Amino acid sequence: MSTTWSNWAGNVHGRPAEVLRPRTAEELAEQVRVTAAAGHRIRPVGSGHSFTPVAAPEDVQLSLEHLTGVLAADRATGRVRVAAGTPLRDLNVALELLGLAMPNLGDIDAQTLAGALSTGTHGTGAALPGLTGAIAGLRLVSPDGTDRWIDRSDPELFGAARLGLGALGIITEFELACLPAYRLRAVERPDSLDAVLPRIQEHFDAHRHFEMYWFPGTRRVQTKANDLVADEVQEPLATWRRLLDDEFLSNVVFGAVNEVVATVPRLALPFNSVSARALSARSYTGPSHEVFCTPRRVRFVESEYAVPREAVADVITDLAAWVERRREPIPFPVEVRVAAPDDIWLSTGYERANAYVAVHQYRKGDHRAYFAAFEEIVAAHAGRPHWGKLHTLDAERLAELYPRHGDFVAVRDRLDPDRVLTNDYLGRVLGE
Repeated sequence: MSTTWSNWAGNVHGRPAEVLRPRTAEELAEQVRVTAAAGHRIRPVGSGHSFTPVAAPEDVQLSLEHLTGVLAADRATGRVRVAAGTPLRDLNVALELLGLAMPNLGDIDAQTLAGALSTGTHGTGAALPGLTGAIAGLRLVSPDGTDRWIDRSDPELFGAARLGLGALGIITEFELACLPAYRLRAVERPDSLDAVLPRIQEHFDAHRHFEMYWFPGTRRVQTKANDLVADEVQEPLATWRRLLDDEFLSNVVFGAVNEVVATVPRLALPFNSVSARALSARSYTGPSHEVFCTPRRVRFVESEYAVPREAVADVITDLAAWVERRREPIPFPVEVRVAAPDDIWLSTGYERANAYVAVHQYRKGDHRAYFAAFEEIVAAHAGRPHWGKLHTLDAERLAELYPRHGDFVAVRDRLDPDRVLTNDYLGRVLGE
């Protein structure tokens, strides 16, 4: 019986003919083998937080909803084995109980572990790679039902499979290299773009984690710096302040503003000016995952590109100039982050330190002109797109941007020669 599926943003839809929900890795391997032998295509689907159709099921949808939880943990080494369908928010709580934590996180924790890692989710931190950098090993089921463990003893498969887009097999388990639990102090403050942008490289290097939010149509920014703090330092954010800032203003009020702007677009820039000036400074401490992650209830679409660190000021300057010329209605701030290089073949950080620039538009707004202009700007700086966020690039262009793209496709040819694990999006970005 067919069913309907859509992603979180509501911009991608699918009607799979069947949904598989295996309860064990062994059952999954058998289901994959039988489905592939019958000539059907399979796509693994997590929480739907990708804005691209990377997970869109065109035939059979495979859910990892029953493959969740911590399977084993060694507190001494920090190595933790986790089922691939585990939501990040559940993993964070489980790790905290073990006295451990992820080395880095993004600002959303609704994704499944497999979905987040397989699309290159990252946080911010000049000395820290994306979340895939924490992978010490993984268990992969290929379309013929072969179940294999992959780690650094097989450099080729390890280089490809840590960020595999669900194109090489179904991941059922990860081994993560975690850190002893740590606390962070967050310092958030309003500032001017003209003050922060010329010194943004200094800000990146001065903090364990640094990010900037620029309000299009204004010269105002909000910065957030997170740094390690001793365990005994307890300066939590007051409950009333958290509810006011993170729930009421950032979700309830912001959602209402976006509804108004969707109807009367010309109000976007005046709203941005008011919003930017209404922000106030705050500082607080907390467990790392509580500082990293914030609620995001206003639904949007997003495009994000990684550019060489040294290019970020030029990208923001050019984007600001475009917004000023066009007076485009953009109610969402532009997010700027940073990450260290890594050795993962399809990672945006492959052998390159990057700044990340992310643009957003309300799900009911028109993003096309804005995102197209953004893509043109980052193209001049060899921008690499986030695999789970909107972009228009194809396999030919991506092979120019990702040095190991061809090697990844060769591994895919070996593990999935019949293209069981594909859809239109993978056909575009990897080739048919």
